[in-house]
Amino acid sequence: MEPVIKINPGASKWDIRQKVWDYIEEKNLANFPRPVHNRIPNFKGAIQACNRLADLQEFKLSQTVKVNPDRPQQQARFVTLEARKTLLVPTPRLRTGLFNKITPPQGASKEQLRMCSSSQGVKDFSVPVGLDAKVKVDLVVVGSVAVSEKGFRIGKGEGYADMEYGMMASMGAVDESTVVVSVVHDCQVVDIPEELMGSHDLTVDYILTPTRVIKTNCQLPKPQGIIWTKLDAEKLEKIPILRKLRALEEQAGKDVTLGAAPVAAEPVLQTSQPKKQTRRRPRQSTEQDAEGESRQEKRVEAEQKAKQRPARVRKESRGEGRGGNEGETTKTVKGKSRGKEQGPEEGESEAGSQRKLPPSVTTVYLGGIPAGLRVSELKSALREREAAPLRLTWQGAQHRAFLDYSDPQAADQALEALQGLCLNDHSLQAELAKSQRGSKRSGQSSRRPRPSAAPKSKTAPPDTKSTTEKTEQ
Repeated sequence: MEPVIKINPGASKWDIRQKVWDYIEEKNLANFPRPVHNRIPNFKGAIQACNRLADLQEFKLSQTVKVNPDRPQQQARFVTLEARKTLLVPTPRLRTGLFNKITPPQGASKEQLRMCSSSQGVKDFSVPVGLDAKVKVDLVVVGSVAVSEKGFRIGKGEGYADMEYGMMASMGAVDESTVVVSVVHDCQVVDIPEELMGSHDLTVDYILTPTRVIKTNCQLPKPQGIIWTKLDAEKLEKIPILRKLRALEEQAGKDVTLGAAPVAAEPVLQTSQPKKQTRRRPRQSTEQDAEGESRQEKRVEAEQKAKQRPARVRKESRGEGRGGNEGETTKTVKGKSRGKEQGPEEGESEAGSQRKLPPSVTTVYLGGIPAGLRVSELKSALREREAAPLRLTWQGAQHRAFLDYSDPQAADQALEALQGLCLNDHSLQAELAKSQRGSKRSGQSSRRPRPSAAPKSKTAPPDTKSTTEKTEQ
């Protein structure tokens, strides 16, 4: 069957995610919660797709089944409980452990089993399962944003399904005989290039859609454990169960060296002509989505941070619509301004800002950024290509960004990695900026700019920093 969503050559994982999310929204193929962006889509027909699980011979022979907590897999949890099998469900974002065992009341009716399979039932009728538990998982059901008939899978980008499987492998709960099933809409079955798959990526053996069952015969191996070099100290801080597993593996003499933490792109506030208001997204659901993520928590955290900003930083818009500024905030700095560049949030002095970057800092210009691309998607693409900068200056309205690297060598490596970068079907142009920020900073005037001096053209040369700055919360 020919995929309905065509994937262009050179597409990244984020390109594929965006195409699938956009298609599902455009064709109205999803139920609540909406919009589906940054979620495992709760697609229409999920119940029919999940019901196909009961027909799999591997499911009939299984005793213990692990199903993710997402809304579209709720029927899969019910089918598992109705078949009187042991159901394990991961804890949201792995905050309190690896997974919980669902324990329905003795002699539970069909309606009680439906309650147990809901998100609230998972909380009310479960007991935690620790790393030292002797568990053998026969079958795993995961959600996906996209899958291919070859068994390649793409989640929503946070890696929790991959980590869960790696942790189960480390504790001996899964092995080569464990079957992995993904339940998706037919449109989510696309051609995924094999080169996008890493050693930590989970592959699937069966794909269940509302209309068919696909056996993938995938030849790529599944994760054999946690690849510690893919994680950093910050990730361990957020997931206590990972710290415990790392300590156990260290005691067993295994190499648990962590990878280097990616340098966060430092937001740069700039003054400019206010950006046109964008339409707001519908309020996000507090339902735990794809791999246990709660979008509501992110929104509340962003609002709390906003309240702590100094009074001279005014929000001009909080547009979260997909009309071009999804998930971003435009800020205008009032009061004193040095025109082209401000330090992060506090608007610190030029000397203070200079100290934050090495003297050999080298700036790369990235042009051709498509309208509607979010800064988080660009950051993810940079990380995937191992080209994360020390600081990123986002100028989406001018379809460009500036990337600061520690020295010319690092900038050259990034330029090489960024060649052929394509996002949302647009090829991006990467080259050294004509002048470097380090030299510009020393010559900047501290004089207050005239209001009429604000640039209004979108055709400014690559080395001239626009005074519009959008930073993602």
